[in-house]
Amino acid sequence: MQYFLISPDGDGHKNLARDEFFLNSLRPGDMILYLYINRNAVIIGRNQNPWRECNLNQLDADGVQLVRRVSGGGAVYHDQGNLNFSFICSEDRYSDAEQTGIILKTLEKLGIQAEVSGRNDITIEGRKFSGNAYCKRGDNRQRHGTLLVNAQLGVFDRYLNAPKQKLEAKGVTSVRARVCNLCEYAPGLTVERTARALREAYEDVYGPASDYPYTPEDTAEIDRLYAHHQSWEWRMGEAPHFDYTFENRFPWGMAQLCLSVENGSVVKAKLYTDSLDTGIPSRVEACLAGVRFEKQALSDAAAKAEDVGETLSAYILGKM
Repeated sequence: MQYFLISPDGDGHKNLARDEFFLNSLRPGDMILYLYINRNAVIIGRNQNPWRECNLNQLDADGVQLVRRVSGGGAVYHDQGNLNFSFICSEDRYSDAEQTGIILKTLEKLGIQAEVSGRNDITIEGRKFSGNAYCKRGDNRQRHGTLLVNAQLGVFDRYLNAPKQKLEAKGVTSVRARVCNLCEYAPGLTVERTARALREAYEDVYGPASDYPYTPEDTAEIDRLYAHHQSWEWRMGEAPHFDYTFENRFPWGMAQLCLSVENGSVVKAKLYTDSLDTGIPSRVEACLAGVRFEKQALSDAAAKAEDVGETLSAYILGKM
C-alpha cells in the first residue's frame, strides 16, 4: 500500500516526531511519502554537537528552533522556502535508485535538469539544492532530505557558524557546499507547486497513494515522540563528549576554566588561577561538577562558589 502525507504543522519537533513514528511503525509492504515544511529551524544530525555546529545565542535571540533528527549527516537550516521529503518503507520495497529517480522526475516536471552528486546530494550545475540522509529501524528504511525552493540562503552562516571559542569536540562536523534555490532555474516556483510535482512523480512510479489512516493509538505515540524531540535531553544531551575552555581576568585574579562535558552535563571542571586564595579552584570545581551545560544552569551553579561566585556567575551569563 502507498500513502502520502503533507504535514499540517510548521513545528520542526512535531514534524520530526511524525517522521520517526512512520519509521518505527510502518507495516510490512507499505510505503509513505511524507512532506513537511518547518518554520525557521536548524536541524542537526544524530551524532552532532550543537555547541560546535550552531550559534546558540543567535538561535535563541531570533526564536529559531534547534531540532535533532534520528539520521546522521550534517546541520542544515530550514525555513518556509524549504520543502522536506521523507520516503519510508519496508526493506523489501526500498530502492535508492527509484527514490532518487522520483526527485529527478519531479524536477523534470518543473523544467529543471539536475544530477546526483555522490550518494547524498543532488545538484544543478554543481550547486547543491538537495541533501539526503538515511536511517534504518528494524525492517523499515528511511531516506529523507531537503529541496531548497526559495529559502533564505543568506542566513545560513548567521546560525550555522558557531562563535569562535576554545571548543574541542568529537562528532560529525558539517561540510559547507555551494547551494542554490530551485527558483533560480524556474522563476516563480513555489513550495506548493514543488510538492504537487513530487506527489505526481511518486504516484507515477508507485501508483495512487492514499491518506495515512491514523488511529488514536498512533496519535498518542506521535505525541510521546513529540515530547521526546522537544526535550533538552534529546536536543542537547545527546551531544558527543567535548571540552570547553574560557579565560578571563577577574578582580580576584586571572582564571582559566576548563569544562569536560558528556551527555550535555559537566563531568569534570578544572580551574587554573593566579589568585592568592588557593582554595578558589576547589570551591568552583565542586559547584560546577554535574551541572547541565547550559548558560543559566552554569551561572546559577557558579554563583554558589564562596567569594568569587558573583563575578564568575555574571561572566558566564554574559559571555557564553
